[in-house]
Parts: sequence; C-alpha cells; structure tokens
Amino acid sequence: MSKYKDYGYHNDQPTYTFDYLQQPILSLLNKSKNSCILDLGCGNGYWVSYLISKGYNAYGIDASESGITLANKKNPGRFFVQDLSTDRLPEGLQNLTFDTIISTEVIEHLYDPEGFINFCKQVLKSNGEIIISTPYHGYLKNLSLGIFNKWDAHFGPMWLGGHVKFWSKATLSRILTKVGFTVIAFKGCGRFPYFWKSMIIKAKIF
Repeated sequence: MSKYKDYGYHNDQPTYTFDYLQQPILSLLNKSKNSCILDLGCGNGYWVSYLISKGYNAYGIDASESGITLANKKNPGRFFVQDLSTDRLPEGLQNLTFDTIISTEVIEHLYDPEGFINFCKQVLKSNGEIIISTPYHGYLKNLSLGIFNKWDAHFGPMWLGGHVKFWSKATLSRILTKVGFTVIAFKGCGRFPYFWKSMIIKAKIF
C-alpha cells in the first residue's frame, strides 16, 4: 500500500489556481474580522506569504516537507509540517487563537473530509470562519463532461494522490452544516458561470 507521497515542490511560486482564486478569496476577507488566519494544506506557502504581504497575520501547515522548507525560507516561523489526518496542531501553533481557516484545493484529496472539517472546527475560536475552495461540479458541467466524453480525463484515476472526492455546492454545504457550520457565502471562479473551474464556500460557527 502506498503511503503519503510528497508533492515535491521545487519553488515558491503560485500554482495555476491562484490566478482565479486570488480575488474571490480576498473579497471574503477583512483584516478586522480575519485577524489570525491558518492555511490548512498550504503547499509551498505562497498563499500565506501573499496574505502576509497584504497585511494579514497568517500561518500555514502542510504534509509536504519540501513545501514547508521552501515556505520558511521566505517567512521563517510561519510554516509547520503536519499530516492533516492528525487531530492536533503542531506545537508551535498550539498557543495561537485562529479566527479564520483557509483551505484551497485540499478537501478533494482527502479520504475523511468530515474528519477534516471537524478538525477545522476544533482549531477555530467559537465564532470562527472557514473558507474552502475545491473544483466545482454541477449539473451543466457534469452533463458537458459526459457529452464530450471527458470524464476519464477529468477524474484522472492514474494520478497518485489525486482527487478522491468530487464536490457540488450542495454536498460541500451539507458536510459543513453537519459538523456545525453555517454557510454564509458562495463564489464560483475560473471560466464562466456553472462551468466554473472551482468554487469557494465561506462558512461560520454560530
């Protein structure tokens, strides 16, 4: 059985998703309300470093040792290695109080998404917020994938460590609600409406 395979980051540059996630996510943030941010699954740390450059107080964790090594070269002490299947933050973050979690293009890779959402709730303070992005799936997009015979390419079953969950607005909202969050915002991003590349859902603990 294969174990976790490090993504193998070679530089600290943004992934292609940053181009279409950047503005929608920024529009959901406010420095007065989102004063201590944790990026769960931060990869090479680009998002965290970008938010720091914009005046936000942000930290990141990821299972990739290569990614965290690169990230700490730019903003030392802000990044920590962590297997997201565990239920405790790294020691260096345990004394911080997070009011916001950002997780971009992570939940589709996880076998236990409900456990992940529960961990987010555990980490956040009582009225904390979570902002999650994941590839979008909806009726029109799914239909077009079928019509044009693109499902095999879309699922990418040969990709080790690839997507194992495929989310719609309804299913992602449902799991957030089940764990105790209330969805307060939705944004589709990348491409045109209902054929979006990804979606972003913001939810809050009330």
